[in-house]
Amino acid sequence: MPSADSHADRRDAHTSLATPSLTTAALTTAPLASDPAARERPDKPEEACGVFAVMAPGQAVANLTYFGLYALQHRGQESAGIAVFDDSRVRLHKDMGLVSQVFDQDVLERMPGQLAIGHNRYSTTGSSKVCNAQPVVLMTRLGPFALAHNGNLVNAAELRASLDHLAGEFTSSTDSELIAFALQEAVGSGLGWNAAIRAAAARCRGAFSLVIGTPDGLFALRDGHGIRPLVFGLLGEPEEGQWVASSETCGLDIIGASYVDDVQPGELIHFRQADPIPERRRWCEEPEKLCVFEMIYFARPDSRFFGESLYSYRVRIGEALARETPVEADIVIGVPDSGIPAAIGYSQVSGIPFADGLIKNRYVGRTFIQPTQAMREAGIRVKLNPLPDVLAGKRVVVIDDSIVRGTTSRKLVAALREAGATEVHMRISSPPVTHPCFYGIDTDTQDHLIAARLTLQEIERHLGVDSLAYLSKAGMVDAAHTQSTHFCTACFDGDYPIEMDEAVRSSKLMLEPTGLAARV
Repeated sequence: MPSADSHADRRDAHTSLATPSLTTAALTTAPLASDPAARERPDKPEEACGVFAVMAPGQAVANLTYFGLYALQHRGQESAGIAVFDDSRVRLHKDMGLVSQVFDQDVLERMPGQLAIGHNRYSTTGSSKVCNAQPVVLMTRLGPFALAHNGNLVNAAELRASLDHLAGEFTSSTDSELIAFALQEAVGSGLGWNAAIRAAAARCRGAFSLVIGTPDGLFALRDGHGIRPLVFGLLGEPEEGQWVASSETCGLDIIGASYVDDVQPGELIHFRQADPIPERRRWCEEPEKLCVFEMIYFARPDSRFFGESLYSYRVRIGEALARETPVEADIVIGVPDSGIPAAIGYSQVSGIPFADGLIKNRYVGRTFIQPTQAMREAGIRVKLNPLPDVLAGKRVVVIDDSIVRGTTSRKLVAALREAGATEVHMRISSPPVTHPCFYGIDTDTQDHLIAARLTLQEIERHLGVDSLAYLSKAGMVDAAHTQSTHFCTACFDGDYPIEMDEAVRSSKLMLEPTGLAARV
């Protein structure tokens, strides 16, 4: 079985596996400059992962997957990986860092093939280290497969217990690897790929959008509620049967693929090479519950949901926010980038001019280099910097998409006042986040969520704003122009569509083996 080298001093471990039909082109372990868990947590819900797959014989599928992951970089910046099928061989390369840091042209040229599976990771189950990077590649009696997962299982402990006889083969602490071993076991029981994938999925409870590469083609699957998004499209002409699957439509756009449809909640799709008609079947039936934070914040504004770009939806929630929470002010500004469309909508309805009051450093990405305490005290602004020429002497309405912990929002308000704003009125284009997510978003326990601990007036005082208001839940879902019941809104109301054991709520590192963190 393929495994990630856990020794940080071995930068280029080229591992030849015992199984001749399965090879690992490169498994590298990049030591982090510092533990990312120790970094100051931002005020946002932290990312879901991104998955991408392409099946296109004759094309440079590794390069296409690189660009697909590049488009999905916003969904996870901790690690990236690509597995490429070349006849009976699989080449896998994954490492810590951004897509552009993990891959270069030399690496991609060493990964020829017809089918590729890619993944960007942000850790929601399992810590941030290379052994937890994806895709997961395993061998079966039918040949190798590669699996990439976006989401989070709420029955991971139960699933792991049922796979305890395989515990010696586990190489990570992720629920994604458990799904892969469940699939391997189903194939080992005599099932074909299609039936085995359905059997493995039936053992999972929670959020899981999967792309799976096999010798029999590409599979794409969503959990019954469809909590995390997954779409598919065509590269080239339909008769060529060159299929692409992506977490978002922006992954299709970047490589010139045409959108065909969403992978529906509870659907399994089998794409075969040069087959213009994929096999689509429902493997389970549950109420649709797309994570509403995909609409508000996670997905790129140019990605399309329900037939339109998210930019249009985010403008509308800004318009709804202006109608619900008017205030007298001189300018409206948005917190880049996700707050900008809502700020434009707020401006259009309120009549208050929109202005760029905050400049974002778009080249920062996720840094593991932490500023010193002296730098923090001096007010280092790594990502956002206010414009005094725009803000001085102005009553400012600042629009953001969410407040989770209140830490960076408080610093932002202080920076706006330092730049000369005479009043700061904060408006949030979503309801208060009062409950943690267990379906693929890294939010804290309730005692760390500011809206769960403090009243609106107490939050105002904590942030140092002249006024604070949130968008209503009705305003948020009505702006989507689809049925309000189609969304998971648990982080706002505690109405979890999938029940879970109390133990699941305790820690995102519930699967971490004792001592593993100390060894990496």
